Order: sequence, then structure tokens, then C-alpha cells
Amino acid sequence: MPFPIKTVRATYPALADGYAYLDGAAGTQTPHSVIDAISTAYRTGIGNSGGAFPASHRSDAIVAACRAAVADLVGGHPDGVVLGPNMTTLTYRLARAIAGPGDEVVVSRLDHDANVRPWTQTGATVRWAEVDPVTGELPVEQYESLIGERTKVVAVTAASNILGTRPDVPAIAELAHRAGALTYVDGVHATPHGPVDMRELGADFYTTSAYKWSGPHIGAVVADPALLETIRPDKLTPSPDTVPERFETGTAAFADLDGVTAAVDHLASMVPGTGSRRERLLASMTAAEEHELALFQVLIEGLETMPHVTVYGKPARRTATAYFTVAGHTPRQVAKRLARLGVNVWNGHNYAWELTGALGIRESGGAVRASLVHYNDRSDVDRLLEGVARME
Repeated sequence: MPFPIKTVRATYPALADGYAYLDGAAGTQTPHSVIDAISTAYRTGIGNSGGAFPASHRSDAIVAACRAAVADLVGGHPDGVVLGPNMTTLTYRLARAIAGPGDEVVVSRLDHDANVRPWTQTGATVRWAEVDPVTGELPVEQYESLIGERTKVVAVTAASNILGTRPDVPAIAELAHRAGALTYVDGVHATPHGPVDMRELGADFYTTSAYKWSGPHIGAVVADPALLETIRPDKLTPSPDTVPERFETGTAAFADLDGVTAAVDHLASMVPGTGSRRERLLASMTAAEEHELALFQVLIEGLETMPHVTVYGKPARRTATAYFTVAGHTPRQVAKRLARLGVNVWNGHNYAWELTGALGIRESGGAVRASLVHYNDRSDVDRLLEGVARME
């Protein structure tokens, strides 16, 4: 059955403005169901958690439902879902609680800086996994010499947010676990682009951000609840000491959490199906990935045939994400010209600080990023290719 792209696009009101939203890697648009869930939560009345009255009970139920939804999305356990404002804030919090002086951490130059700097700033000894700048691959073999008996954490991305590279995370995790180290897997860019099973990845911690998959600006870190029990972060004295609550500072954005649940339900319903929400998510996200990669083949082949375009990276497995420069134009100039044609793309380093440095383009402004998600169609791709072709 072909992916029902027209039906899916109709659920996103923002797409009615006529723009080609090829900026999904920086944040997606939201469907009616998510918008309605957030507004309904506010209209119904919510209170702070733990109270004796119905509005507080509604907030508690929203939190529980959100944990269950995120767990279904990534293959985790609801009691191991830590919620917060974004992945960066949560990773800083976990990093400070896990690693410190006397430990070693392994980070990669493929990663978004949010899975690099929090670890390098813990005081632990840092070891670097290098990227092949031509292919954009992260060779697994190097980890054999990087991981040792003092390694506390191996932090690695499930997909590069600019090249789309999907490294062999299970193989890296196996080497980490063999040495007794933990794996902290950045799934922010990977989660929107296909089915996720954090156990198959070997992820002790798996991070994701709902605004990358049609939800509001909420982040999550998912781990085994038993593992979280062994970690004690700094916290306010009267705040809960239970797991996962002790990792969550301040009052939750309850209405937004209701939007997260609606976003997961939306992803599970993009293609017709039966079974549990987890089963429907796997089927729906598999179909979405096939749709994206078919479109991406048109996009990448079109860019690679243009002599005035340089495309970075050619990994064997990737998400539908293209990173390129256009001769005679800065990345910002390309983005501005495409915007005038109704095409939204990003330009710059996109927080892939180490990777753009390894590619030798960070100081010159990085490159242009076009990133497809499930609601993009062939007209979006054609409009970008036509716009770039005019810049020859």
C-alpha cells in the first residue's frame, strides 16, 4: 500500500501556506490533533501535580499518558521516561550525575553538540571517535581502542542531523557493554525517520525531542528504571526522590505533554492498521521511512547531477537529509533565494560543531541542509531542485 501522503498532509494546517517545508531536521509542523490536545488541556483545566482536586488529577494523568506514549515510540518502559524542556537540558543533567573526574567518556565528531559538550564538560577524560570526512561514516573499529576499563559512557548519535548518517550503534554498544560502559544514544534526528527499538540499538539511554516528530517542544530521555535507580542527580530537597521524577526539575508543561501523546498517536495512525499502539507505530513509521527515502533518492540524485553543487557525505545508511553547498553563493544566500521561491531550508553548522569542523566548512558558514519528513511530497523536492538549478 502506498504511503497516503495527501491524507497525511491534510492533517497539518501550516502546510496550507504553500511553502515547501524542507526544514524538518530543525523542527516539524504540528497536526490538528496535537494543536487540539494542547488547547483542550488548557480549556479543561489543569493544576499542579499531586493535588487532591480534579484539575491536579488531570495533570497527573497527562504525565502518565505521555510517559507511556514515548515508551511505545522508542520501545522503552514508561517508568524510565524522563521528561523535560529539551534534550540538551536533560543531557546536561544526566551527564553531571553520571560522569566526572577519574572517569573516561567517548564522544564522536559525528554528533550534534548536545551529545558532546555535556560530556566533555563533566571533568572526565575525553576520547574522540573520528568521522570519515568523505563518506560521513563513523567507523566502528576505532571504538576497540577508544573504550577501556575506565570508560563510563559512550555517547553516540543514532543519526547525524546534517549528513543523515546512521552509524552501527548496536556494534558500538556491544563494545561498550563488553567493557562495562553505558551507552547514551542521541535519537533526536533518528526518531522521526523510521521505527525505533532502543533495546535493539543497545541504548542504555535514548534521547528524543517531540518537536522533531510533530509534537511540541518537549524532550525525553528513556532508560531502564532500574538503571535510573542507581543514579542520583542534584535536586531540591522537597522534590520527589522517586524514579523518573527525581530527574525532572521544576513544574512540567502539562498541556504540552498532552500534545506529545497526541503526536505519538498521530504517528501511529498515518497508515491504516490494527494492534497495539507500539505495533501500529512500527508499521506506520516503516511506511513513512520508505516514503521519505524514495523522495530523497530523487533529491540527492538531482543535487549530485548539478556541477555547481557539492553534496557532503555518502553514507551507506542514512535518513532523508541532504547537506550541500552551491558554487558562487554562501549557504545563507542559497537559503534566502530558496525562501523567496517558497522553500524552507536551513543553513550553517546546525549545531553539528565537530562534524562541520571535520568537513572543513565550519568557519566558512557550513552548508545548506534540506531535510525531508513524512509530510513532504514530490512537489517539495521538485521546487527545491528547480531553485538550486537556477543558481548555476
